[in-house]
Amino acid sequence: MLARWRWVLHQLTKRLWFRASLFSLLGIATALLAVVFKDYIPESLPARIGADAVDKILGIIASSMLAVTTFSLSTMVTAYGAASSGVTPRATTLVMEDTTTQNALATFIGSFLFSLVGIIALSTGAYGTQGRVLLFAVTLAVVMLIVYTLLRWIDHLSKLGRVGETIDRVEQATIDAITNRLQWPHLGAAAYPCDSMVPNSALIITSLHTGYVQHIDVQALGAIAKADETRIFLEVLPGSFVHVGMPLARIVSLSKPREGEQQSSSEKIISTLTIGVRRTFEHDPRFGLSVLSEIASRALSPAVNDPGTAIDVIGRGIRSLTCWGKPKAPAAKIDTDCQQVYLRALTVDDLFDDFFAPIARDGAGLVEVDLRMMKALVCLAQINPAMFSSACARHAGLLLKHANNALVLEEDRHKLSAVARPLLR
Repeated sequence: MLARWRWVLHQLTKRLWFRASLFSLLGIATALLAVVFKDYIPESLPARIGADAVDKILGIIASSMLAVTTFSLSTMVTAYGAASSGVTPRATTLVMEDTTTQNALATFIGSFLFSLVGIIALSTGAYGTQGRVLLFAVTLAVVMLIVYTLLRWIDHLSKLGRVGETIDRVEQATIDAITNRLQWPHLGAAAYPCDSMVPNSALIITSLHTGYVQHIDVQALGAIAKADETRIFLEVLPGSFVHVGMPLARIVSLSKPREGEQQSSSEKIISTLTIGVRRTFEHDPRFGLSVLSEIASRALSPAVNDPGTAIDVIGRGIRSLTCWGKPKAPAAKIDTDCQQVYLRALTVDDLFDDFFAPIARDGAGLVEVDLRMMKALVCLAQINPAMFSSACARHAGLLLKHANNALVLEEDRHKLSAVARPLLR
């Protein structure tokens, strides 16, 4: 699993300002390179190339890129609003992290700064005749990059913020999180034993903050457990909501603790947990399933009244849960340095509750949604009977109860019961 500093760096690289700053620095450096390497250009080359046109080209780039950047930013904000109102605010994060959008904006800003620095340097005479040739060649390369980026950006604008495109992103983020959790079922730690095996004398570590657990640095916990000769039993997972005073972990010392050592261990353990104001997709498969379910519930609301989107989301839920039901790897990955750290695993019941329960409640009055839900449960029970049958049967019973209270026609109830028969016999 990712250490905390790598996770923070990964989160940083997904921010728009980071990529824009990187491209801006690259644009400035590129414009100044001609000053450094101008002496390597033959003196006879400027007369043959006619590099005097570089002034006009840089002026056009500077004026046009500023306008394009402003337009792109307004379009991006509109797309964020569309994703928030048309899908769910929880999906906006994925739209904001879109690499194509970030690369386009960063290229436009970087090109603007490149041309601006080039114009300033030309006005000071820093390039000279030979430097103009090199600047002219680099400017042509920048123009080609701008054209390529504009073509990609125009194509991307047709999909940015659309309901289907945003749902695709949520589904992919969910599948990625599930795939990662299948490889690291306990995030690199050992499986949590039954509660009765944890001694009552264990030291309880409580939270100092209120929010959602976004990341757990299991490698750091393993180092702490080895250095302090302890066993650490974590009570939370990424996505858990914690409050001040809530138990986060239990520490069992393997040797007699020295004075002040337990307090030091508590502080170090708390520092390995990143607690924020909102959940994230990377290490929290339940959040992805919850967001998919929220999209379906929003589509089923009277204000939207779009059962087709809800039915589409149910299909995506089947694909996501199918990944969870795949045969497990022969040996689940456990970090050899983290064998004294114990984490709980995700359960099938929790995943099914996150996805199916809200849709069953909000779509109970629509027979087409009920039938699609029941068929989805039948499909999952057939995909992995050993893992899914019990949860599918439980949710089929709950769906029938919701539907029997909401459906008007007796024929619709019989039709739904007939589909559910393979699960309830």
